[in-house]
Amino acid sequence: MRRTASLILLALAVFFAALSPGLRWYAFPRLAKIPANHYQDMVLEARDATLMDTSMRVKKVSKITVVQTLRGNVEESEKIERTLGRDVVVWDGLSYAQGPDGEQVAHIPERYIFDAHTQEPIHATGEMVDGDPVTREGLEFKWPFLTEKRDYEYFDAQTRTSSPIHYRGTQDFRGLEVYYFEQTIPWTQVKWPKKLPIAGITAEQLAKTGTTRWYTTVRKFWVEPVTGAPVYGEEIHREELRGGTLLGDRDKVTAFAGHVKMREDYIEHTVDMVRSQRTLLLLMTSYLPWGFAALGVLLVALSLYLEARSRRPDEPEPADDSAPEPVTA
Repeated sequence: MRRTASLILLALAVFFAALSPGLRWYAFPRLAKIPANHYQDMVLEARDATLMDTSMRVKKVSKITVVQTLRGNVEESEKIERTLGRDVVVWDGLSYAQGPDGEQVAHIPERYIFDAHTQEPIHATGEMVDGDPVTREGLEFKWPFLTEKRDYEYFDAQTRTSSPIHYRGTQDFRGLEVYYFEQTIPWTQVKWPKKLPIAGITAEQLAKTGTTRWYTTVRKFWVEPVTGAPVYGEEIHREELRGGTLLGDRDKVTAFAGHVKMREDYIEHTVDMVRSQRTLLLLMTSYLPWGFAALGVLLVALSLYLEARSRRPDEPEPADDSAPEPVTA
């Protein structure tokens, strides 16, 4: 009986020992993915910003509000999946900025196509920024699961180019261990937006004036490494108009300058959401694999113990040393 139990425990030990690395290195890369119907929005604010109004006057404003939305396009992702044979996510994004009076300041749509498991960009029809086809290299919006302590290529939607975003260290952000990344985009000439705040004025008309649009930013992200999700972000953002007849006798004019930060209620919501997702991913990458490995070792030890008990010879019965009683006639 002990030997049978020992063999059963040994079989279970082998099963859990094999399940431990299989869950981490085989199941996790296949099961962890961004859902195709994912939706999120975020509100950022730049307080005491500098803004050029529609009459070309530069003034200080109390607040600029930026609303960013990412909406999963399930129909388009399924169409690309049938072609490529892999899990694909298509995000239709919109970055919309408005001044303190509620009037539009900027309106930039995007379509971002990427691998649901690795977050690597996928180049397919429809990939664009503000209606212009682009070929992204590197990340945008989200880091990969199990983010590493290294630099990554990050796509900048204004310049339509990718450049390194640098790992600057590990920090504590509201009880979460996060990796801090920073990217600097130097002054670069960028395109006029297709949708402008001035009614009846087009980007083509502005380009004919010879006036050019320039942009620079310092982009900062605090990323939770297990989920790869940014829990907080900032941009020190500046735009200028330079040269041409649009500015009159001025060489350049500040179109926008501000320190853009996530609004407090969205920070709290994001941290809570990431914390819950982090726990689920840790079950697959750490808690269960290590737990199964420890259980396998324990079962092996118990199996060997029972096997040793089964091989021990039975103890002989003690001899009866009492003398026989005499028999008399």
